[in-house]
Amino acid sequence: MQLSDFWDRMNETFGSAYARSVAADQSLGQLGGRTIDQAIAEGENAKAVWIAVCRAWPERIPSRLVR
Repeated sequence: MQLSDFWDRMNETFGSAYARSVAADQSLGQLGGRTIDQAIAEGENAKAVWIAVCRAWPERIPSRLVR
C-alpha cells in the first residue's frame, strides 16, 4: 500500500481534519505504543499501519477498506 492510499483511507474513515488528529494524538498498542505519525516517520510499512488502524477502530472502518 502506498502512503497516499493510506491517507485516502484515513480521510474516508475519519474525515480529513479528524484523520490528522487521530494520526498525531492516538497511541496504538498494535504500533508498539507509537502514534500513526510516529510509526510512519520511523519507516513502518503503510499497510501494517492501516491494519493497526483497522484493529483499533473496527466499527469505523468501511468493510470495503478492511485490509
